[in-house]
Amino acid sequence: MKTINLIQFGLGGVGRAVVQRVLAARDEFEWRYGLQLIYTAISDSRSAAIDLDGFSHAQLQAMVEAKTAGGFLDDTEFGYQSHDLTAIVDIAGTDETIVIDVTATDKTSDALLLALQRGYGAALANKKPLTGPFSLFRQLTSTGRLRYESTVGAGVPVIATLRESILASFDPVQRIQGCFSGTLGFLTTGLEEGKDFSELVAKARTLGYTEPDPRDDLGGMDVARKALILARTLGWPLELSQIPVESLFPPEMATGSVDDFMAGLPTLDEPYRLRVAAAQEQRKTLRYVASLAAGQAEVGLQEVARASALGQLRGSDNLAAFHTSVYNQTPLVLQGRGAGVHGTAAGVLADIVALAD
Repeated sequence: MKTINLIQFGLGGVGRAVVQRVLAARDEFEWRYGLQLIYTAISDSRSAAIDLDGFSHAQLQAMVEAKTAGGFLDDTEFGYQSHDLTAIVDIAGTDETIVIDVTATDKTSDALLLALQRGYGAALANKKPLTGPFSLFRQLTSTGRLRYESTVGAGVPVIATLRESILASFDPVQRIQGCFSGTLGFLTTGLEEGKDFSELVAKARTLGYTEPDPRDDLGGMDVARKALILARTLGWPLELSQIPVESLFPPEMATGSVDDFMAGLPTLDEPYRLRVAAAQEQRKTLRYVASLAAGQAEVGLQEVARASALGQLRGSDNLAAFHTSVYNQTPLVLQGRGAGVHGTAAGVLADIVALAD
């Protein structure tokens, strides 16, 4: 039996889903892989909990319940107020350790670098460390002990396919196109059905598809980060500032309160109706697409053929289409769940198992 100690940064929605999947999988992983996963440390945005002997099932459930109720780890009997992530790695790490980063901050990089320097593994759903300076991306990925499947495509194996099927087979990539936002997929398919842009944004916010401020999704920067991660995985030394990003709202709506933004959305209904109609005249439809080719990347609203894989995409699914030397007539297409914490958590768990092998 191989024992892997887990250190997890983040216990938000995705973080809690990861813990729950680890707990649910424990018995099966023991007989299927001879693998025992034990949490020795968890942190949230202000506090941490450490037990070098490993937390029990009941203790982990108590932490999840406390966070679900809006509390912090230091509200439980296990936690204390501290947020020095490098110290957590230093204290809780052993020879067989995997660090899980399911935060949404760029403040984890030093702790990740320390973990990798010590020979630990790292599994990321957090895009920020990988979309800072290219030099940092190279530092993090050069050891071969960092996996980041869930940073692009949630649980759809976009990164694994690119790294382990396409690049590993020396199949040159000509072009990648992808829809990597469940939120924006929901909006564009709703527009295709004739619904108003303002109505769709309001519904997406109510359903929890968007961030509390929908501009965080509609600005396109999250998709740009995913495009950058793909580009860097290909070996292209791009920076985030080099990727053109089309926002779905005008610059004058970038300031002001969320309520002001929501109140102003109906002014965009007619322009979007016109864009949809123009696309339909050409037997096309609108999709928010990340495009990578010839060492460059861009993200924005594109007219795509309705008969294409992108054009047939519906709802909040993610999709990646790889055009390569081998897949030169018909692209290799991956499609699947693109919204929700459990799809992302599934990708993280798969990375943990791969690192533990």
